[in-house]
Amino acid sequence: MANHKSSLKRIRQEEKRRIHNRYYGKTMRNAVRKLRATTDKTEAAALYPKVTKMLDKLAKTNVIHKNKASNLKSKLAIYINKLA
Repeated sequence: MANHKSSLKRIRQEEKRRIHNRYYGKTMRNAVRKLRATTDKTEAAALYPKVTKMLDKLAKTNVIHKNKASNLKSKLAIYINKLA
């Protein structure tokens, strides 16, 4: 167990951040899944900007790595372009 007041506070903060990051990470994964599940090109194209915005925000706040966000955006764009 921690001995210092500052380390106890750090533990509380890290737990709060972990829960926050888990929530937004899961929300992001669900949004990506939803976009990949759509087979209609217009619907997917309408959903794409919202998902990219979410990915960029999470990359900016270091919830996910910036390269992961870029890779996901690229793959989703390719997926949308392949839809008939």
